[in-house]
Amino acid sequence: MAATQRTAAQKTAPRQFTAPRITAAVAAAAACAATLAGCGHDDPGAARDQGAPGARKAGPAAPHRTVRLIGDGSTAYTGRQPHLPRAERLRPGHRPPQFVVFSWDGAGEDGQKLFSHFRKVAKENNATMTYFLSGVYLLPGAKKELYDPPRHAPGRSDIGFNDAEGIRDTVEQLRGAWLEGSEIGTHFNGHFCGSDGGVGQWSVEDWKSEIRQAKSFVRTWKSHTGTKAAAPLPFDYDKELVGARTPCLEGQKNFMRAGHEMGFRYDTSGVNDQVWPKKKHGLWDLSMQLVPFRGHSYEQLTMDYNFMVNQSGTTQGDPDRRAYWGDQMRDSLVAGFRRAYHGNRAPLIIGNHFESWNGGVYMRAVEQTVRKVCGKPEVRCVSFRQLADWLDAQDPRTLERLTGLKVGEAPKRGWRSYLDDDAPAPAPKGAPDTPAGTS
Repeated sequence: MAATQRTAAQKTAPRQFTAPRITAAVAAAAACAATLAGCGHDDPGAARDQGAPGARKAGPAAPHRTVRLIGDGSTAYTGRQPHLPRAERLRPGHRPPQFVVFSWDGAGEDGQKLFSHFRKVAKENNATMTYFLSGVYLLPGAKKELYDPPRHAPGRSDIGFNDAEGIRDTVEQLRGAWLEGSEIGTHFNGHFCGSDGGVGQWSVEDWKSEIRQAKSFVRTWKSHTGTKAAAPLPFDYDKELVGARTPCLEGQKNFMRAGHEMGFRYDTSGVNDQVWPKKKHGLWDLSMQLVPFRGHSYEQLTMDYNFMVNQSGTTQGDPDRRAYWGDQMRDSLVAGFRRAYHGNRAPLIIGNHFESWNGGVYMRAVEQTVRKVCGKPEVRCVSFRQLADWLDAQDPRTLERLTGLKVGEAPKRGWRSYLDDDAPAPAPKGAPDTPAGTS
């Protein structure tokens, strides 16, 4: 993409935004069981062959999951995550899968029920997603002073806190999402942006404090809400938390340094072109990307907030234009998908919020995109963790060649020649006995 296009896109879509304060959901969450026994089962066919898209390997079924409570019982160790494919190295000469990551900032369940809705959408389309939880969504407002944000007074949060009912509903969705194979990342806590103590000014030590508190709120939600009988979250968050997106995409450099020291594996707080990722400060840089913005000469960041800024500039724009705006976002995301799918096969990274801006047209656009792309051959709609697993499993020489491809650039002589040192040179087009499927 030309430098002038990048400048135009960033100038008109300056930053992303998280959801405002979570409201209490209408109904209380239904716990699957106090001990989780029988709640989640090991998937007998969950290990997908990463070198042969679409193939599955059978594995033994488990009658129930062993539960070992952690701390006050807010979380528990229940074994390996169900439906998590084992990453395998791409076979020489094979075309890489087309990965697509759908991710959600500040994930929580409120009266809109968007978290539960998109869990259903994911299951219907053989997809897993990443849900970036804001830690204060598991902290009731009555105990807000327990949050000590860097460079702000205790109890301060720019997105508020939650209540007991909202926490129970959010925990129910987090529990179900993880058992379905999706990832629970972090969007940190108070969502402070800008020049007044915002995350862009935070030091490495500030970020470490924020990370520790985000983990703590997940590990102690039962104590903070006085809940005893509900099922725990079925994972050890200290081990499961491996990635994040920073508020407003600010403070990435120092966060990545802090995250690397605290065991994180990736960050998705930047803006990039549609190219294969590399590591930065020890983490995979899985930044969101710029895709063709339908109807415009520049490219647009793959996030619902940025589309809204460029279209209406407000969450309540002209009702007569809303359907068009939703279609425009969907068509732009699909255009980016096609450019990668038929080109360099770079993973497509998409970010969203559980919001009904402009009448919910961005939620519709995302859902339509999921349904349009996730069922295509060689496409895998995965979480960031699964993408990082696959990248870590690859031959470094393969990754080096993949990162050598430009936006939309397919290997000129086909994938077999490009990714296999021993592959014979392709026969001239139209020559007899040319093997099929060599690209």
